[in-house]
Amino acid sequence: MAFGINRVELKKWQQNVLANEIAFITHYWLDERFPHATSVTKVGCADLDKLIEWGKQYQLRPEWIDLDPKYPHYDLFAPIQKEILAKEGYFDQIERFQL
Repeated sequence: MAFGINRVELKKWQQNVLANEIAFITHYWLDERFPHATSVTKVGCADLDKLIEWGKQYQLRPEWIDLDPKYPHYDLFAPIQKEILAKEGYFDQIERFQL
């Protein structure tokens, strides 16, 4: 279950993904499969080659991509979530979601 973002933020992320941009969105998240995770950052791009290339700098494997038909993305969890957000300059998301 995702919460902590609004429809405008989600739509902007979706538009950026479809525009072949590397797009970030963080939201609170609860899932029984990941009991220690309270948030997730989705890094998406419809251009899979571009997303794979981007992921290489952080040693993210292509097989970790969620191959959503419209919005392929990596799901980032702590501790790498905060590290990547900081390196990419998304300090607002780090602060907002208390990472």
